[in-house]
Amino acid sequence: MLETAPDGSLTVVTDDTFATVVLAADRPVVVDFWADWCPPCRAVSRSLAELATEFAGRMVVATIDTDANPTATRTYGVMSLPTLLVFRHGEVVGSIVGSRPKHQLRQALVRHLDG
Repeated sequence: MLETAPDGSLTVVTDDTFATVVLAADRPVVVDFWADWCPPCRAVSRSLAELATEFAGRMVVATIDTDANPTATRTYGVMSLPTLLVFRHGEVVGSIVGSRPKHQLRQALVRHLDG
């Protein structure tokens, strides 16, 4: 199963790998739904890359291109970008819609590490 790399880098998921990487994960997974044409998505992705290192081993930080992977995007009702969904045991347990500074992302995600 793919997970966050040992160095904490982002894990890229697709419609084909979503169930294995996200839904079957043994730890919380935050999925960044993004698109190349979305400037706020780039800012969030940079912050998430840094947080992936910080949360390495405790949370999988994944990213999915909504244009290339419409099935997962539709399945989870993603209408605005960027959207972050937090999964635990295959269920959505949290969401963040829109761009946020890194400290707010950290604060929102750390709640899901032990809960």
